[in-house]
Amino acid sequence: MNEMHSVILIAVIAAVTMILRFLPFLIFSGKREAPKYVMFLGDKLPYAIIGMLIIYCLRSVSFGAVSGWLPSFLSIIVVAALHVWKRNTLLSIIGGTFVYMFLVQAVFV
Repeated sequence: MNEMHSVILIAVIAAVTMILRFLPFLIFSGKREAPKYVMFLGDKLPYAIIGMLIIYCLRSVSFGAVSGWLPSFLSIIVVAALHVWKRNTLLSIIGGTFVYMFLVQAVFV
């Protein structure tokens, strides 16, 4: 793959991404009300995606040994507790990731 091919590929990917990001704003501008199914998806889809991400992250957890499931379990508790306490998604994700990495690399070596 030469340089020009890479540049064209990146430009096409960037253009398609921008079009997909801007298209809803162009279609549902302030003049028109969004359809009910779009509003329904906007309300329910984030929770469904988070559920799928949790399942994806926990798919390879091994219950054969405590070191296989305890770091994940404790991290989930930290994420939930931080989110209930501070209502800050970024803080919850960073806190849970920190606890998980600490447990995996320092405690359950």
